[in-house]
Amino acid sequence: MLIRVETPEGTKRVETTEDESTECLIKKIQSVFTINDLFSFKVFKDRSHSIQIPLLERKTVKEFGLKHGDFVYVVFNKNDEQMADREQPSTSSHNSSHTTDNHISESLRNSILGSNSGVTEDDVDAHLYGQTGGIERPPTADCRHGANAKCVHCTSIEPYDESYLKEHNIKHMSFHSYLKKLTNGIDRGKFAILENISCKIKPGCAGHAPWPQGICTKCQPSAITLNRQVYRHVDNVEFENPETVNNFINYWRQTGFQRVGFLYGYYSVHKDVPLGIKATVVAIYEPPQECNRDFIKLMTPDNNCKVAEFIASQLGLQRIGWIFTDLIPEDNQKGTVKYLRNMNTYFLSAQECIMAGFLQNSHPNKCRYSPDGSFGSKFVTVCVTGDGDNAIHMEGYQVSNQCMALVRDNCLLPTRDAPELAYVRESSAEQYVPDVYYKEKDMYNNEVQRLARPLPIEYLLVDVPVSSPMHPKYTFNPLEQMERFPIENRHIAGHLQDFNSLSKYLRQFGGNHFLEAMSDFHLLIYIATMDALPLKNSMEPLLEAIKKSSEELANKWAHSEQWATVEQLVLANTSGPSTSVMNSITANEANVGLSAPNGTKWSCAYCTFENDDNKNTCEMCSLPKET
Repeated sequence: MLIRVETPEGTKRVETTEDESTECLIKKIQSVFTINDLFSFKVFKDRSHSIQIPLLERKTVKEFGLKHGDFVYVVFNKNDEQMADREQPSTSSHNSSHTTDNHISESLRNSILGSNSGVTEDDVDAHLYGQTGGIERPPTADCRHGANAKCVHCTSIEPYDESYLKEHNIKHMSFHSYLKKLTNGIDRGKFAILENISCKIKPGCAGHAPWPQGICTKCQPSAITLNRQVYRHVDNVEFENPETVNNFINYWRQTGFQRVGFLYGYYSVHKDVPLGIKATVVAIYEPPQECNRDFIKLMTPDNNCKVAEFIASQLGLQRIGWIFTDLIPEDNQKGTVKYLRNMNTYFLSAQECIMAGFLQNSHPNKCRYSPDGSFGSKFVTVCVTGDGDNAIHMEGYQVSNQCMALVRDNCLLPTRDAPELAYVRESSAEQYVPDVYYKEKDMYNNEVQRLARPLPIEYLLVDVPVSSPMHPKYTFNPLEQMERFPIENRHIAGHLQDFNSLSKYLRQFGGNHFLEAMSDFHLLIYIATMDALPLKNSMEPLLEAIKKSSEELANKWAHSEQWATVEQLVLANTSGPSTSVMNSITANEANVGLSAPNGTKWSCAYCTFENDDNKNTCEMCSLPKET
């Protein structure tokens, strides 16, 4: 479609489309009339200059009511210097021009973003902002130059280069590559402002009665056309060792019930994707929950949640995602599971997408380019399910920023009988909901726009690969041969956290392994919240020792009065022959108050659980020991 542009110097035509943003239209006008500064003029819809066309990335030409052949009107700001710049070509050098552009960019962004231009970002983001992201290419047979020169065949390419991403099978560019794409244009990123979508009525409009009696275009939220997100905030989820997720899945193996947990770890640079980010998981916290074969319900309140956050923060970790199982046995003898989630069914259900959106909104991604100080989220979703070979595997996802907005503003609902479909809420007297559309191909391969009632959830998903390193790492539980401390909130035999389990766990370690014994995320949560003597207020030196892997600091804390009291309580709570080892080795003899490993074990003939030799009944199934 053609838009006619009238200026004081004459009229010209600009070619555009209905789906282009008003920002693109105004930049085309700037290019056609050779205007240096995008802010030296304004564009109006009417000749009286009362309806200004805004510079918005998400406001389309069609939504603003422009049609083929319409006139728009350009008014220049009354500034002689700007007019001179527009009429005369710049004579400054490339370097000085670049410096001026950066100065304008920073001052403009500061005026729009205010204090948010100095938001405290994650360390990995601060690092990547300082990287160019250029992908170096070696010389080829077509190069005809010396070793210190570059040509079109070997010069570096941008991190968002489509041919490179396709060649290396990178489905989504990284978020920082996306930012480079926005800021590497002619304007040097002066207008790279990331606006969060709002589905709510804008406040402060006094020209009419409040909804549902009235609404106007000024306060009405814009309609949303869902697009598959081309970037992702996290490019890989890595579990630092297989035991971390295996211990989580063991709950399902022993009960047949599904399980949910929160992932704790850290973000770092992902070297396999240009300017990519990797989320590394080092521990899984399992909140209170009611679960069975078909559903999981999180219970509130979770009194230990803040303790887990405190311990993680002291160790330099943070909550980076959530994980849940969807496993149905297929053949118990072979250990196979059913292949439930695929392109013919669904990858995430609508309810799971809504939950993911809620959690991502609860963990926003700090971003200097957003007026709100945050944009999107690095919080990830991991589903443990069956693959095409009927083996257990993990699939990672995020939901798009558009999905986050729909969830945040309470616009998205699950459907009753079709988990692969979501439904955008209809407007009511209590809430106005903007129209939401998605595009798909019809039977004639023509693109059609449909109202998102219902909505295929594939428009909301972003894939995130899940992997394990070739060489496992162990932030926690470094001694693999040792039995793990029970995981919190597992109310099944053999998995309860109490003084007996604490005593049994500690007896595995000799006096020189206190640091290793304490390097267990679930143990740290337990001793911080013990009913008899919670240690949370005195644990910072211990957590510092674990963070620094310092045996000296750990042993010093082991001789503290608080830990000595715990030892006495453990001994007093333990009865029978199993206490003999701990009673025979005092804190001074063991250096840190830990005994040597207990004696032999016997395997239950019914459930194969390994029991202490002094037990006559199985701790797991309570059946008698066979003699």
